[in-house]
Amino acid sequence: MAQVKVGPLKLGKGPFFIAGPCVIESESHCLRMAERLAGYGARLGVPIVFKASFDKANRTSGRSYRGPGLEEGLRILERARAVSGLPILSDVHETVQVAAAAEVLDVLQVPAFLCRQTDLIRAAAASGRCVNLKKGQFLSPAEMGKVLEKAKEGGNRNILLTERGTTFGYHNLVVDFRSFVIMRSFGQPVVFDVTHSVQAPGGQGDRSGGDSRFVPALARAGAAIGVDGFFLEVHDNPERALSDGPNSLKLSGFPRLVREILSIRAALGGRP
Repeated sequence: MAQVKVGPLKLGKGPFFIAGPCVIESESHCLRMAERLAGYGARLGVPIVFKASFDKANRTSGRSYRGPGLEEGLRILERARAVSGLPILSDVHETVQVAAAAEVLDVLQVPAFLCRQTDLIRAAAASGRCVNLKKGQFLSPAEMGKVLEKAKEGGNRNILLTERGTTFGYHNLVVDFRSFVIMRSFGQPVVFDVTHSVQAPGGQGDRSGGDSRFVPALARAGAAIGVDGFFLEVHDNPERALSDGPNSLKLSGFPRLVREILSIRAALGGRP
């Protein structure tokens, strides 16, 4: 299994975590969340990559909050890295965003809805930054092999593959745990986006719903099957989150879940 370089970290040997709020809600909130997560990472001895979107371009309603945008969002994320010491991840939605984002971000994330956009994938990989490719809700895990081939064409091997659930009827997602075994066979670290997997896309009419009660159970199952990384949207007050509150893990519950994941992996002798 390849190890992936992200800032000062090498990911892929032992569990790592990608965590943060869905979207940048304000500078002060973003910095506070990054600092709190950095503190947890230091105490728990786990690698953490901080995530927050500068633009949520795929909201259900055109009236929903999207974030501060590219320029201001990257400025805030650069400050978040400075105050926390954590590597930073955010989404890119268009090829024109890639160059500016790559100057600041440690990981460029290709959103699930865009995982078939060849030009975006190639541009993100050509930046030289680590790229996190999220599997579309409409793709089989085997098809992600073709997505990975596009990213590797230019020689970039710092690639993560992320499972975030598969569409099951309307407003519902399910996780096929065979997906992790299949995608790990491609030789890159595989991430389980636990919180998006309990999302109910468009389930509240003008926004997505979700049920965060199931986050710990799915995360524990992922630990047992040997997932390399865990993607968790966390918020200090999910009820007031501006995006994805219903499926977000409460920040105060993050340490307990990490300990449970580490205990399961230890019981397996660290085997993937």
